[in-house]
Amino acid sequence: MLVNLSDVFTSSERVMQQEIQYGRTVFSDGLKTYTVITGTPFLFSFSNIEEGKAKIEGKGSITLEMKCDRCLQEVEYLIPLTISREVFSPDCLNPEDAEDQVFVQDYILDVDVLINSEILLSLPMKILCRPDCKGICMVCGQNLNLGECGCDTFVPDPRMVAIKDIFNARKEV
Repeated sequence: MLVNLSDVFTSSERVMQQEIQYGRTVFSDGLKTYTVITGTPFLFSFSNIEEGKAKIEGKGSITLEMKCDRCLQEVEYLIPLTISREVFSPDCLNPEDAEDQVFVQDYILDVDVLINSEILLSLPMKILCRPDCKGICMVCGQNLNLGECGCDTFVPDPRMVAIKDIFNARKEV
């Protein structure tokens, strides 16, 4: 959704409030794509700080469908977002600040791009279905949270391979 901020940039002490629904059904972080299950409407407040400078504040939440990093089971993950950004009008924008404000073109704010950048910053490093997730079997691929599979999962210490070779050589003699 696009919001015109020209009144906020030009009128001193101007405050504008708007409730905006996140308009996308999928979110992509560049590597993975997640389905947006639900999202609360975001309540935004746009206020003039000084001539050509505005503050954007917003609050809402998004629920994404993600896969557990250990067992690959689908997980619903709630991401609460609190947004607080200062933006500049095109007349007052420094070239070094232009990269931090890709969601504003001229006097138009693209709310979906702003929310996407906030979601990206709020994504967890590791997504788990539960804290004690056991993952999947390295041999057969069964989800170990559902039960043991009975596979031999013994992995010998690679540092001991040389000693094992010595013992095997003496047995042959």
